[in-house]
Amino acid sequence: MSRTLWTDEAGVLRTVDQTVLPFERRELALRTLDDCDRAIREMQVRGAPLIGAVGAYGLALALRADPSDASLAHACERLAGARPTAVNLRWALGRVRGRVAAAPPARRASLAWDEAGRICDEDVACNARIGEHGAGLLRALAGRRPGPRGIARAAAAAGGALNLLTHCNAGRIATVDHGTALAPIYRLHAEGVPVHVWVDETRPRNQGAALTAWELAERGVAHTVIADNAGGLLMMQGRVDAVIVGCDRVAANGDVANKVGTYLKALAARDNGVPFYVACPVSTIDPETPDGASIPIEERAAREVTHMAGMLDDGSRASVRIVPEGSAVANPAFDITPARLVTALVTERGVCDASAAGLRAVLAASPA
Repeated sequence: MSRTLWTDEAGVLRTVDQTVLPFERRELALRTLDDCDRAIREMQVRGAPLIGAVGAYGLALALRADPSDASLAHACERLAGARPTAVNLRWALGRVRGRVAAAPPARRASLAWDEAGRICDEDVACNARIGEHGAGLLRALAGRRPGPRGIARAAAAAGGALNLLTHCNAGRIATVDHGTALAPIYRLHAEGVPVHVWVDETRPRNQGAALTAWELAERGVAHTVIADNAGGLLMMQGRVDAVIVGCDRVAANGDVANKVGTYLKALAARDNGVPFYVACPVSTIDPETPDGASIPIEERAAREVTHMAGMLDDGSRASVRIVPEGSAVANPAFDITPARLVTALVTERGVCDASAAGLRAVLAASPA
């Protein structure tokens, strides 16, 4: 598999159902607005850049069925509500809508399909540049003078490898290709730089244990899956050189929304002098949201917490209850990491401070 989203020989949009990974590779055919909306809501596709791309195609498919103004408005509203926290979805829908709104209805579907394809192509190039900029940061870490909790101690613990910790999945299957947080890791690995990744399991959906570990294994990158609560200890022991995560939205002041549990990693990183990097495309920056408190936090179904899905010893898959009947459950899907805890943002336009000034500078920078 190369791109996560593609069209087959018949012109049908296809992707991989991420809810059955890593145990099965099952393709999804996305033929209608309903298909795209369901795939996003049920997290068959996930990751801010990928759901933006699927949303863009969903709008094009809606216009194939009905190119009217009413259909355009309805499809935009429906898709935008599928996942409220990740701003890339709203950004991609706005971009497609802007491309087609003034066009004659007969041309709208083809224009929308073309724009969705551009979004995908740009995402691939964007993530490759994030990989370049992030790899430069990580190379600099490898050459840093060791301190009591520094590189030398961590590297010695892993046979000289650079030790990185990541949370959730910000790899190629969260994007059209390459990934965000994993793009620099893939870049260093391809260059022969020894890298080892601590992979948070990322409860409750286990995107780290199921998806990030699967991706890294496929690429041959050394990694170790850990319980979510183990990261702080590893940092205290000097076994983590840097934390690098993706994100779903960056507010105008530099606050970052990412998978729930990210904030705790940032706190541990700050307490232990470990750099905390956030990799994201510029499209994830939301100047209209003033701060993290203004970012809507998606609340997902209780069953994600009360049950755990996996493979049994006989090879069959099952979902088992792990919480007593009657216990109340809260399931916020994201949390907010304050800008003060973010060492730097890594974008396709370069590295910037997580601050209003840093964001203004990167937004004004040339896309090339």
